[in-house]
Amino acid sequence: MDPAPLLYTGAGLATLAAALLPRLLDRAPVSMPMVFLGAGALTFAVVEPLPDPDPVVHSTVLLHLAEICVIISLMGAGLALNRAVSLRGWATTWRLLAITMPLSMLLVGLLGWSALGLGVAGSVLLAAALAPTDPVLASEVQVAEPAEHPESDEDEARFGLTSEAGLNDGLAFPFTYAAIAISLVGAAPSAWFGHWIAVDVLWRVGSAMAIGWGAGWLLGKLFFSAPSEKFRLAEHAEGFVAIAATFLAYGVAELVNGYGFIAVFVCACAIRAAERHHGYHQVLHRFVEQIERMLTVLIVFLLGGAAVTGLLAGTGWREVLVAAVILLLVRPVTGWIGQLRGRTGPRERSVIAFFGVRGIGSLFYVAYALQEGEFGAQQDALWRVVGLVVIGSIVLHGLSASPVMWLLDRRREEKAEARHGDKGKANRTPV
Repeated sequence: MDPAPLLYTGAGLATLAAALLPRLLDRAPVSMPMVFLGAGALTFAVVEPLPDPDPVVHSTVLLHLAEICVIISLMGAGLALNRAVSLRGWATTWRLLAITMPLSMLLVGLLGWSALGLGVAGSVLLAAALAPTDPVLASEVQVAEPAEHPESDEDEARFGLTSEAGLNDGLAFPFTYAAIAISLVGAAPSAWFGHWIAVDVLWRVGSAMAIGWGAGWLLGKLFFSAPSEKFRLAEHAEGFVAIAATFLAYGVAELVNGYGFIAVFVCACAIRAAERHHGYHQVLHRFVEQIERMLTVLIVFLLGGAAVTGLLAGTGWREVLVAAVILLLVRPVTGWIGQLRGRTGPRERSVIAFFGVRGIGSLFYVAYALQEGEFGAQQDALWRVVGLVVIGSIVLHGLSASPVMWLLDRRREEKAEARHGDKGKANRTPV
C-alpha cells in the first residue's frame, strides 16, 4: 500500500487539530503539545511500518526542523513584547539572564558530572542544552500578541518568561561551543579558552546584536515610513513578510559567524520599536504564530514517536531523578534567587521561577553539538536526559499552566478592582 495518501490524511488532520485545539483546550489543564506528544507516541507504537524517528539517525533533519522552529518563535516573541527595551523596564529579564541562567547551568553541569558520570564536555553540553527556556510549549505563560496600547495590560510573569526565552536561546550557544571545543581538544583552558572568549562570546554575540538591530531598523523604515506607499508594507498587511525578516536577520548573522538566534530576536524588537502602536505588528505576529504552531506540532509529534521507539531505551533511575531535579528544584530555586529584590511580587516570582519550560531549543543544541563535537558513548545518555526533561516539561507545565495563570490573572483583576474601588471611595464627596 502506498503510504502517501495516509501521510496526507494524517497531515490534514494534524493541521486541523492544530487550529482547533488551542480554542477547545482553553482553560483546560491540557496543552496542545501534550496532545500531540501523546498522539505521536500512540501512532508510532500502534501503526506499522513507520519511519524510525530516531534523533541520532536523523540528526540533520531534526537539527534543521528545530532551527527553523526556534527562529520563527523568536521572531514571534520579539514582536509580541509591548514593553520598550530598557534597563529598568526589562529588569526581570536581565536578572533571569545574569543570575538564574548561570546558576542553573552550573547546577545542571554538576548533576551531569556527579550523578550521571558524564565527562567535562558532556556535562557542559548538558548544561548548555538545558539552558534555553521555551514558553511556546506552554503558551498560556507567554505574551499573547502585540497590544494596541503597549504596556497597558502586560503582566510581569508573562513578560519575564517571554523575554527571557527570546534571549537565552541565543546566549546558550557560547556554552555549546565550549562543550564542542572541550570534546575536541580537552578541558585544559589553554587549548580553547582564548579563541572561545574572543570569537564565540565577544564576536558572535556582538555581531549578532548589531546585525539584528540594523536589520530591524532598516525593515522598520521600509514597513512604516518608506517614501513610496508601494514599499510601505504596513499599508498592505502582508503577514508573510515576518518570515522574510526572520530569514534575513538569521542568514546575514550566520554569514558573519554571529549567533542568528540573537539576531532574529533583536531584529523583532527593533521592528516593534520602529512604530510601537501600529496594528501591522499583530498581522506579522499572527502569521508567525501559525507557522510556529505547525512546526511545534510536527516536532513534538516526532518526539513522542521517538520516546516509544528507542530514544529512552536504557533509561535508569539516575536519569529520571536528574530530570526531575532539574524541573522541580534547579529551575524553581535559581529562578527565585534571580528575582530577589526585583520588581516582581511573591506570586509572579513563583510563577516565573516554576515555568522555566524546556523544549525545542534544547533538542537543537544537542543535535548541533553531537554533529560538531566528539562525545563518544555519552551521546545516548545526553539524548535520554534531554528527552526526559523536555517530555517532562511538556507534561508538567502543560498540566499546570492554565490553572496557575488563571489564578494569577484572577488575583491581578481583584487587586485592580480593589484599587479602583479605593479611588472611588476617596473621590466621594461627604454628605
